[in-house]
Amino acid sequence: MTADRLRIVVVGGGIAGLTAAHLLGADHDVLLLEGSPVVGGKLRLAEVAGVTVDVGAEAMLNRRPEGVELARELGLPVVHPTSATSRVWSRGELRPLPRSLMGVPFDLDELAASGVLSADGLARARAEVVTPWSGDDVSVGDLVAARLGDEVVDRLVEPLLGGVYAGRAFEISVLAAMPQLAAMAGRGSLTEQAAAIVASDVPVFAGIEGGMGLLPRALVDSGRFVVRTHATVRELRRTASGFELTVGSTRDAETVLADRVVLATPSAPTARLLAELAPDAAAELAAIEMASVAVVTLAFHAADLPDLAARSGFLVPPVEQRHIKASTFSFAKWDWVRDTGNGVLLLRTSLGRHRDEAALQAPDADLVAGSLADLREIAGIDARPVDTHVQRWGGALPQYAVGHVGRVVRIRAALDGTGVVVCGATYDGVGIPAVIGSARLAALMVHAAE
Repeated sequence: MTADRLRIVVVGGGIAGLTAAHLLGADHDVLLLEGSPVVGGKLRLAEVAGVTVDVGAEAMLNRRPEGVELARELGLPVVHPTSATSRVWSRGELRPLPRSLMGVPFDLDELAASGVLSADGLARARAEVVTPWSGDDVSVGDLVAARLGDEVVDRLVEPLLGGVYAGRAFEISVLAAMPQLAAMAGRGSLTEQAAAIVASDVPVFAGIEGGMGLLPRALVDSGRFVVRTHATVRELRRTASGFELTVGSTRDAETVLADRVVLATPSAPTARLLAELAPDAAAELAAIEMASVAVVTLAFHAADLPDLAARSGFLVPPVEQRHIKASTFSFAKWDWVRDTGNGVLLLRTSLGRHRDEAALQAPDADLVAGSLADLREIAGIDARPVDTHVQRWGGALPQYAVGHVGRVVRIRAALDGTGVVVCGATYDGVGIPAVIGSARLAALMVHAAE
């Protein structure tokens, strides 16, 4: 380390920590510490039936630029989904998924034609109640139900929010999760404004050929920072000249010194590390709840599946009470998955919502069996997979409760001037571009404090 370069320690090797380390490593000495054996967080690749595919996040928003910009900077091939369309399982049938803003329909006639809602539910949606809104934070479910009725929430908002947050619509903050919807509510009718949204030729989503799991590897390969895995940080202390971090087991602990610290860990471990240094921030972080999810990847002989090429998958509202909450037909959604299939077709299911942790404690075989049962009834897939993979993500997704935006402001205010900054899905959004944006903000805050 040279005299004019700060020694920065980044704690946490998910996409937020890796991005922060990459950005800060351009002009500082950066060490990234990750407690698990591998970096990448919820971006991970695994081999299923000889094909390497994502078993965590498999796409990112394309219309928010941070993710695709970083991928291209690192020389990764950005690709977009095929034209295959998604559906929703509702009222006993697999129906077209109406275009919407997280469940608020763009076209009420299209919604009617889809059959997703009952006649009563559709009539309620058409009779939108434009109630005054003060601008105070409320749940997404409360806002949409008051305007458009419970069925829109149950059969459109819930499955879409469940896919992003694994949360429940009547608990998720509209200001934190859907600020665009909050702004629309302040201006008047939701359906009138949704209908005025101009269709765009820009793809909504993007991926990386070979899998989103290539992004963490590319960040490490940039060579801008040093990575240590199996390096759990157990304690963070301020010293007269900076910080001391206690790393490793109690039997074999070591002390790592830093001038600045970036905490890119989930809320619970971040709260523990900040308990003495910033108790107010720690208390706020400890109050954030998490949801656990699982991804089941299934490989089938191509000849054993019905023709699903026109469909990218489907969503399942919680009101339907199925095992799974969604399925992605990976071979139909991504050309690169189909082209590397070696005679097999891969698809995946996702399971788990906030406070459903008990259902995920079942053995892997039970999660596979539940997925197959739902695929049989919903999609007509009545075949035995040639290979399966179950990836569990315990406590993976922070729940943005009503008041979350204010909580994040208080956390960062409590850390102001301490030499510690935070970033990650806990704060500024759970999608990949939002998490990268959070890491950029952290890097800017470190530079501003120099």
